[in-house]
Amino acid sequence: MRNETSPIGLHRVVDPPGVLPQAAWRLDPSPEIGPDEVRIAVERLNLDAASFRQLATEHGGDGDAIRAEVLKIIETRGKMHNPVTGSGGMLIGTVDAVGPRSPLGLAVGDRVATLVSLTLTPLAITDGLSAWDGRDEQVPARGHAILFARSIAAKLPDDLDPALALAVLDVCGAPALVDRVVRQRPGEKRTVAVLGGAGKSGSLALVAARRAGARTVGVVPVDEEARRLREAGIADHVVLADARDPVALTEAVTGALGAPADVTVVCVDVPGCEHGAVLSTADGGTVIFFSMATSFAAAALGAEGLAADVTMLIGNGFVPGHAELALRLVREEPALPALFQHRLRGHGSRRPDDPAPGNPAG
Repeated sequence: MRNETSPIGLHRVVDPPGVLPQAAWRLDPSPEIGPDEVRIAVERLNLDAASFRQLATEHGGDGDAIRAEVLKIIETRGKMHNPVTGSGGMLIGTVDAVGPRSPLGLAVGDRVATLVSLTLTPLAITDGLSAWDGRDEQVPARGHAILFARSIAAKLPDDLDPALALAVLDVCGAPALVDRVVRQRPGEKRTVAVLGGAGKSGSLALVAARRAGARTVGVVPVDEEARRLREAGIADHVVLADARDPVALTEAVTGALGAPADVTVVCVDVPGCEHGAVLSTADGGTVIFFSMATSFAAAALGAEGLAADVTMLIGNGFVPGHAELALRLVREEPALPALFQHRLRGHGSRRPDDPAPGNPAG
C-alpha cells in the first residue's frame, strides 16, 4: 500500500508535476492504493457526449477506429481525457479495495457510479475494450480506476437498470443546479428555456425546473425530437430552433414564453450556442452552461457586446444531493425513463443535445 497520498490526487500526477490531476497530461493508474484511496473494478464507461461526437466525426463513424483512439488516449494519459474536447465522462463498477482512511463510506462489493470526471480519474483498461463496437457513448470495459479522498461516488440503485442509472448519474448535476437557481428567483420571474430539451441533461432540467415552479420551454433542432418531447409532456412549450442561430432561437423562445426567459439552460454539445443563449435571456436573468462545447470567451464577450445584464454560470457537475435528486426525478416522472431508453438504444446518441458534466460531469 502507498504511504504518502494527497486527498486530491497530487501523488498520482506524472506529467507535468505540480498540477492537479485534471490538468495533468498523464496520471499514474497503477492498482496499488494508498490509505485514503478506493479501487474500482470497472464495468462500463460513459463517454462525455462532446468527446464521443468529436471522436465519431474525426473517424467518420468507424467504430474500430473510435475504439482504438479511446484505448490510445487511456494508455497514453492514464485516464480518459480527450485532448481535443478536454472532456471525459464517468464510469460504473464494483469496489474491490478500500484504504483504511478512505472517507467515501464505500465497502468492498459496493456497485457504484463515479460522480467525478474521467479526466481526473486514474484508469487502466485490461480487455482492449473488446466488447465495445465503438458506436455508442456507453462502453463495456474491464480494468480498474482509482478514487481519491476528495472524489465522489454514488451506490447504484437496485431498482434501476445499470445502464439507465449510469446515463442519469452522468448528468445529475444539471437538474440540481437548475432546481437551485429557479427556487432562488422571485415567483413571477420563473420562466426557463432549455436548449437541447429532449436530451439527457435537458429533459432532467425541464422536469426539475417545472417542479421548482417554473414555466418552461424545451428547444430542439428537429421534428422527431419535438414530437418525442411533446409526447413526454415534460415541457409547457416545445419549439424548433437551431441553438446556433441567435435570432431564430430568441424568436422561438420569446414567442413561446411571451418574453425572453428568466433562466436559459444550455444542454447542447456543439459550439456556437453562446450568443443565442444570452440573447434569449431577460435582463437580470441567468444563463447556465452545461455544455463542454461552450466557449466562455464567446459567452463573456457576446454578453458584453449585447449589453446583456445576465449572470452566467458554469454547470460544474456537483451540487450537494445531486445524485439523489436526479434518481428521484427518474423514478417519479414516467416520461423520463422512456426518453433515456430511447437514447440508450442508440437513437440520437450522436445528436447535439447532451453535454456531460457530469458531468459536465464531463
